[in-house]
Amino acid sequence: MKRLVIVVLASILSMTVFAEGYQVNLLSTKQTGMGHVGTGMKLGAESMHFNPAGLAFLRTNMDYSLGISAIMAKAKYSYDGYSAKTDNPVGTPLYAYAGFKIYENLAAGISLTTPYGNSLKWPKNWAGAGLIQDISLKACGIQPTLSYKITDRLSIGVGLQLAWGNVNLSRALMSAGDLQRIGAEFENFLPLLASVPSNVISDADKQAMQEMVASMKNAEVPPAYARLEGNAHMRVGFNVGIMYDVCDQVTVGLSYRSKIKMRVKEGEASLNYANRRIEDLFTNMEDLLAKYGPMLNQLLGVTVPNISIPKYDEGSFRAELPLPSNTTLGVSYRPTDRWELALDLQYVGWNAYDSLNVHFNEAELGIAPIKAEKNYKNSMTYRIGASYKTTDRLVLRAGVYYDQSPIRKKLYNPETPGMNKLGLSAGLTFEPYKGLQFDVAFLYIQGFSQYGKYPYKNVVTGEDEMFEGKYKSTAFSPSIGISYRF
Repeated sequence: MKRLVIVVLASILSMTVFAEGYQVNLLSTKQTGMGHVGTGMKLGAESMHFNPAGLAFLRTNMDYSLGISAIMAKAKYSYDGYSAKTDNPVGTPLYAYAGFKIYENLAAGISLTTPYGNSLKWPKNWAGAGLIQDISLKACGIQPTLSYKITDRLSIGVGLQLAWGNVNLSRALMSAGDLQRIGAEFENFLPLLASVPSNVISDADKQAMQEMVASMKNAEVPPAYARLEGNAHMRVGFNVGIMYDVCDQVTVGLSYRSKIKMRVKEGEASLNYANRRIEDLFTNMEDLLAKYGPMLNQLLGVTVPNISIPKYDEGSFRAELPLPSNTTLGVSYRPTDRWELALDLQYVGWNAYDSLNVHFNEAELGIAPIKAEKNYKNSMTYRIGASYKTTDRLVLRAGVYYDQSPIRKKLYNPETPGMNKLGLSAGLTFEPYKGLQFDVAFLYIQGFSQYGKYPYKNVVTGEDEMFEGKYKSTAFSPSIGISYRF
């Protein structure tokens, strides 16, 4: 029973640590249209995310910007003729920035963003239900920022990151095949049961056991699943940057966003059954085994199988979940007053996620801390974008990026199918009145198919097993935004 508790919670919690795909870059509609570049660009209030040093170059006294995106993503798993697809809900990351010029060389601002998040929904009864059925992750951040222009060409900036979030997910406790195997094990026990006198076990209870064994052997869906909910309370990090105008046409920027360790201090879990019939089956079987198990073990000299599902949701847990650091070098080039080209090289410190450590709050459970290996590797993202001012009122944008996956092939969990990705984007800005701008953008992401393996321990048999297969993913995201400067 304790082994089942440990494996279930370790597997579930591993999904709360944001796998490849959790880092959301939809934090500016303008920059989404340019492939998310921006570290070497002067973006007004939106510089607070991309490079806080750029905030000092505000062209007006006040700059406001807000927007929202819709993420529609699909993933497909296939192995040996079997396949399954996700039916993910639409994600809606948003952003809001407010920048203020205090002096000619000093600016401040504050932002509210959702820089991390993920939604994934596999079929309840798919082959990997024992690893993941669905997950919904949301993380928010507030960043107060100060930016100072040292010279007309050089500026620095610093922001304080305040991050918090929550997670909601579920996974099966055992597969339909596992329940069928338990039924087969009990079936081998039934002939011995028939030899027990009726005054020891009534004929009605014997018949009930036979019917329950038949139900287990005919199981077609995972009998029970766990749902986990946890809140990561506010944690603090920082975002710093520097920006330098090499000349009137070229600007270079460097930014660093620190790692943040999110902490779930007290998570809660619930136990759910596939249907009422299966819940009654487990309840009745547990009652019968509690009533007759010790007696049968003594009379028959065999160990009666135990199929009870522990009420582990009576306990609570705590865990630390890292958000990786980001170091980005960017450069922008303005060959004319109408064109701007930009390049960003982003280095993501995913090696912060080397393992998952889970501790149980209730000492009476007697469960030792868990360490689950993840061993993510650091990765790079390469971005190129361009904008063209067709008229004083209309700007067109386009971009492309290549995003490396940090997940190793031998530790590949379907909680968030990670793979190298290519992103293509386009957008425009329309300015009907001076200072008021409306932005739209569209992003398409194509994942390069990936074959991966994930070793895990079967919670029923206790044996080491391997879940493997091929994954594909695609996503597209429209974005809208509005900004006002005066």
